[in-house]
Amino acid sequence: MYMLADIPFDLKSETLMEQLRIAPGTEDAIQFQEMLRKAQEIARPKAAFAECFVDGKGVDTIKIGGFTFTSRMLRKNLESVERVFPFIATCGHEIDEKIPVEDDFLQEYWKDTIKASLLGSASKFLAKHIDQKFRLGKTATMSPGSGDATVWHIEQQRELFALLGNVKQAIGVRLTDSCLMIPNKTVSGIRFATEKDFRTCQVCHRKDCPSRTAPFDKQLWAALEHE
Repeated sequence: MYMLADIPFDLKSETLMEQLRIAPGTEDAIQFQEMLRKAQEIARPKAAFAECFVDGKGVDTIKIGGFTFTSRMLRKNLESVERVFPFIATCGHEIDEKIPVEDDFLQEYWKDTIKASLLGSASKFLAKHIDQKFRLGKTATMSPGSGDATVWHIEQQRELFALLGNVKQAIGVRLTDSCLMIPNKTVSGIRFATEKDFRTCQVCHRKDCPSRTAPFDKQLWAALEHE
């Protein structure tokens, strides 16, 4: 497992305040900027990944590094792929530990937005690092629990964490019994080289999702159901 700890980030005050609709010069602005100042000092976004090889392929399963993953979409995407990169990227645990908000729902929202920005920096840095280090060219990503629930069940987080090793010790991320990751602004998945455009949003029926990056693809969904 490789670990990335010195990940650069820039918490832009104006951008975040506009996103949160905090008016400059107000009491909220003063409190938010103080939170942002602390976050800038203590935040340590991190990531971990591994280079793994496909051991076997079934009808709707794929075996990677000795662990079996069940997902027809993942199996389809890895049809001609032999090397993959399981990963976890996180905002880091420092913000939760050192910036308490004492049940203030507004400040909790502010803190979550800061953590999301840190996660974005970690995710982009990780993707660029993997793509450049291994000269992958065009890539795509799949994550357990992303898209419709049946595309790749979230319970397979367990296999993904086991495949990577001691993630908690490496970057401070732990998996709950219900397969949620802590810190909450954390993403996991498998990155792989591909010649096709693919985003999990293409096989997600959820409407009006603020995180959507691609429209639902009826043809791709139909092909997935009937294979």
